[in-house]
Amino acid sequence: MIPNEPLPLAAEPEVLPGAGLDRVARAATARLSGGISPWSVGLAYADWLQHLAASPGKQAQLAAKALRKLNRLALYAGTCGLGGEAAAPCIEPLPQDRRFRDPAWRRWPHNLIQQSFLLAQQWWHNATTGVRGVSRHHEELVTFLVRQWLDVFSPSNYVLTNPEVWARTAATGGANLAKGLVNWLEDAERIAAGRPDPQMLRFQPGRTVALTPGDVVFRNHLLELIQYRPAGAQVRPEPVLIVPSWIMKYYILDLSPGNSLVKYLVEAGHTVFIVSWRNPGAADRDLGLEDYLDAIEQALDAVGEIVPGRRAHLAGYCLGGTMAAITAARDAAREQPRLASLTLFAAELDFEEPGELSLFVDDSQISMLEDLMQEQGYLDGKQLAGAFMMLNSRDLLWSKRTRNYLLGERDAPSDLMAWNADATRLPARMHSQLLRGLYLGNDLAEGRFEAGGQPVALRDIRVPVFAVGTEWDHISPWRSVYKVNLLTDAEVTFALTSGGHNVGIVSEPGRPARHFRCATRAERAPYVGPDEWRGRTPAREGSWWPAWQAWLAARSGAPEPAPQAGAPERGLPPLGEAPGRYVLMP
Repeated sequence: MIPNEPLPLAAEPEVLPGAGLDRVARAATARLSGGISPWSVGLAYADWLQHLAASPGKQAQLAAKALRKLNRLALYAGTCGLGGEAAAPCIEPLPQDRRFRDPAWRRWPHNLIQQSFLLAQQWWHNATTGVRGVSRHHEELVTFLVRQWLDVFSPSNYVLTNPEVWARTAATGGANLAKGLVNWLEDAERIAAGRPDPQMLRFQPGRTVALTPGDVVFRNHLLELIQYRPAGAQVRPEPVLIVPSWIMKYYILDLSPGNSLVKYLVEAGHTVFIVSWRNPGAADRDLGLEDYLDAIEQALDAVGEIVPGRRAHLAGYCLGGTMAAITAARDAAREQPRLASLTLFAAELDFEEPGELSLFVDDSQISMLEDLMQEQGYLDGKQLAGAFMMLNSRDLLWSKRTRNYLLGERDAPSDLMAWNADATRLPARMHSQLLRGLYLGNDLAEGRFEAGGQPVALRDIRVPVFAVGTEWDHISPWRSVYKVNLLTDAEVTFALTSGGHNVGIVSEPGRPARHFRCATRAERAPYVGPDEWRGRTPAREGSWWPAWQAWLAARSGAPEPAPQAGAPERGLPPLGEAPGRYVLMP
């Protein structure tokens, strides 16, 4: 088993009399609140309300804004004849808000209902922002929570105020509502019984997804290393090792054959390895970040045994990318470095601005999660999924319920949806270190993160870097991912692609309505800010995959005979076929 040495990321709290009772009480609260700290929320609202109460100027400004919006709405209503359509709306939905795209929302009375909601939404945004004296964290949290409440009352969520539902009800004689009721009863019964969605059972690793042929060539307590079989007799000599985040099952990068990044790389002539993380249980509560780093080091050593004498292209997705960057910084200090390049898929290295995920990262929130994990030994994947759903509840929750229960539709199951439902767990100690050390303390970017007893400096990275950000990422905002340009002097190629944290990365060639930007900053070249970079870098239609594969090929040697599976002569025989054991663990 990999040794579990403590990391100096956070001091152990002093154990006081009654601490056990406090922990039990807070853990019970966490279960009732879905893992959200009510004390953190209460502090945020108190901060906002008290400062707003002491700001008569802001109050007057909000009152004036309310009157102006009412006046605009009244003028707009005057242009809407019965059954007519207004000449120009008062306000347009945000670009990512797809709830009101149907033309029926532009006809009376639904245009008036929609405009009233959007104006109210805008007013509440003004009310929760710009209140002098409120801490930035509390302002962002209040703004987010108010938006969540407003989304509950969106007119798109209700039969009487949604014209699409009206039209469907009239066309079907109410059959859509009857079907929606059946859908709701089915879902409620299934959730109460704790059964998975039967539609998602169609996507099983090794049967319908994760089909690229390969072999497990190394296994330790935390991971299995899969080596994929070559598509031809010759391959590029430098292997590619991909490290997904332990928050996700690896096969997001090897879904169906048509949208598998692994298959794409193999067919392009690369020897590809990927890490498949083990799903931890209560017995793994003491595994920490350094255990995961050590596991990656062992996987990299195994790749070196199978493809000796060649430097590897190391790639990491999300937190797997964060760990890959730490590995690359440590590797630079070796007498014989093992890496040829580093690729980061939607991976943050500086966590000062992690987007709305930071709303769930403060001392109150982390302490409550730690108490919950102390009882369980891990953070359950369903609890994690609930937090991620809140970040995009408009699309992941409310729009889905409208389709299922009001329009009477069922979303066609997809491999990506099934993967998203295949939840993983996080060891208690590792998750606490992650939240306190990386997110709350930003220790990695600020030089306080240690591994193997030594500080990690990202500026030590010398190999070329390819970093991918996605335009609508709620987990790793692209401007935060772009900060790799501030943290290393190495050559950095940055690609900004359409889509979000998952769909932007799983963006195979041929998928419609895809675009990306890509440009290279030379080693030690002057820094360019993210918005200036975006303005000067033209968009290209299509997938970013070919651009990355060409980048890898340009930093690889001429094709050579493909290596065999594993290295039996070095004690690394194939242990079984892909997808291996760990990905199938519940």
